[in-house]
Amino acid sequence: MSTTLGLHGDRLEGITNPPIDDLLERVSSKYALAIFAAKRARQINDYYAQLGEGLLEYVGPLVDPGTREKPLSIALREIHSGLLEHAEGE
Repeated sequence: MSTTLGLHGDRLEGITNPPIDDLLERVSSKYALAIFAAKRARQINDYYAQLGEGLLEYVGPLVDPGTREKPLSIALREIHSGLLEHAEGE
């Protein structure tokens, strides 16, 4: 098994962690997963943007974010951990 390394020597995991099949158990379809994760990633991104302004409108990451971890990866880990509930149509 080969390991792919990023520019800084860190191991790249991509969508393989958490496993896509585990994520799909928490939503009705792959399309629902994409929309759900994208909305949460946008909230996380807005949370980081508001920190400098002193506002507390958005909820930050519910899992411990890794260094330089993207908001979408954080959102997928939150979904995988069962910290978020998906409601159809929202």
